[in-house]
Amino acid sequence: MNKDFLKTLLSTVSVSGNEEANQENALLFAKDFAETQEVDAVGNTISGYNTASPFRVMLSGHMDEIGFRVTEIDERGFLHVQKAGGVEPKLYFGEPMQVIHETTENGKPVRNKIEGVGVLDRDRLKKERLDATDLLVDIGASSKEEAAALVSVGDSVCADTAVHELLNGNFSCRALDNKTGAFVILEAAKRAKEKGAACGVYAHTAVGEETSGRGAYFAGANLEPDCAIIVDVTWASDCPGTDPAETGKVSLGGGPVLCRSGMVNKKMNALLEQVAQEKSIPIQYEIAGSRTHTDGDTILFTGRGVPMALVSIPLRYMHSSAEVGNYEDLENAIELIAEFLTRIGQDFDFRPITL
Repeated sequence: MNKDFLKTLLSTVSVSGNEEANQENALLFAKDFAETQEVDAVGNTISGYNTASPFRVMLSGHMDEIGFRVTEIDERGFLHVQKAGGVEPKLYFGEPMQVIHETTENGKPVRNKIEGVGVLDRDRLKKERLDATDLLVDIGASSKEEAAALVSVGDSVCADTAVHELLNGNFSCRALDNKTGAFVILEAAKRAKEKGAACGVYAHTAVGEETSGRGAYFAGANLEPDCAIIVDVTWASDCPGTDPAETGKVSLGGGPVLCRSGMVNKKMNALLEQVAQEKSIPIQYEIAGSRTHTDGDTILFTGRGVPMALVSIPLRYMHSSAEVGNYEDLENAIELIAEFLTRIGQDFDFRPITL
């Protein structure tokens, strides 16, 4: 797998609603394997091959990350923000922050990074519950006019966190949720082609999962796949403050995680399990008593219904400014999905009960 590409995705800001910069990265990478590429009206990218095949498999990973968007610049030059996704403002007090200001020159987007810090307001930290309006971002400006020369309302804001290599193949950065998932589906599509997959494969990097689900619905409804594999992250239970009894025991380095849920197609899960056994790929399980709370739920309900399976990446400290994942889990997820794609075809029976 291409770690340099992974780090490019992680370092490129794609706060929900402003995903275009990383979608451009996805398109560039997928040119190596794609026969067709599409960008739709909401900003999804879909890169496909074997497009003449009547059997179509959708791989989907969302590219948007949690963060904030600028709502106001006050008279002192401080930035006020609102949430973009399930972000906890308290985690960003005193943290390095970045603002991405986008303009257009000669018809092309120009993105400038403005560095800042989340204002450490100890009085506000004493509040039992913090809202996004409690977080201010200091870019060093001395006035509203000075700040407004660099920043506009609507600009993306997120933690300024780089990739750090940890022990045992672990690594940390912001937004592993879910750029690791987008990375896996692109790498898996590429590898499956190298392995000779005959089905139509459509690698979908989604927008808007953290805020609306608009990308998954738009792509699923228009593509009309025969089935879909969604790759997202799930809570690792091998760190403080977690309880394996909630949804299952999941460890970093323990392999990709299959979801057992009424939302997930049992026959697809069975084929994934068969592949894992034959290829000695470690897998883990999570349980979802109702919805999976991923784009898989949205895609399942598009059109006449889309059978789906969810492959998740173990993740520590989800929805924080420094999440932790494991490289081997990514590699195993890529191999698992690539092998699955070489084995599924038009004769696959998705029904859990046969007549």
